[in-house]
Amino acid sequence: MIPNFSDHSANERTYLAWVRTAISVMAFGFLLERFDIFLLFTTRASEHVAEGLRTRASQWLGLGLLLVGALMIVGATLRFYRNRRAIESATPAMYGDSWVARAMAVLLVLMAIFLTGYVARQIAALS
Repeated sequence: MIPNFSDHSANERTYLAWVRTAISVMAFGFLLERFDIFLLFTTRASEHVAEGLRTRASQWLGLGLLLVGALMIVGATLRFYRNRRAIESATPAMYGDSWVARAMAVLLVLMAIFLTGYVARQIAALS
């Protein structure tokens, strides 16, 4: 029997959930960046050429989401090993949320607010 098995398995499930979330964030960033290239080609085909600034903003947001996803994986890995050491140690230690997780959540909320405004501006421009 593995000592503290339930704690170790909970730590591993949490790690895998962070990695899954990071992959989703990265995929969304890639999709956002690629979809904006598609919009650029369709607007050029329909003779609406003055779309360069919005395209560049979307590309930076897509790149930012890719970077946030990569940082989430690094942070999740560091947290996994820190919690693993805490579980294996003989003395009880506090393990759980860190300031990195909170910072990532705040960053994702800010990107979501920016993306909402961006999409609203695109819809208003089409009307």
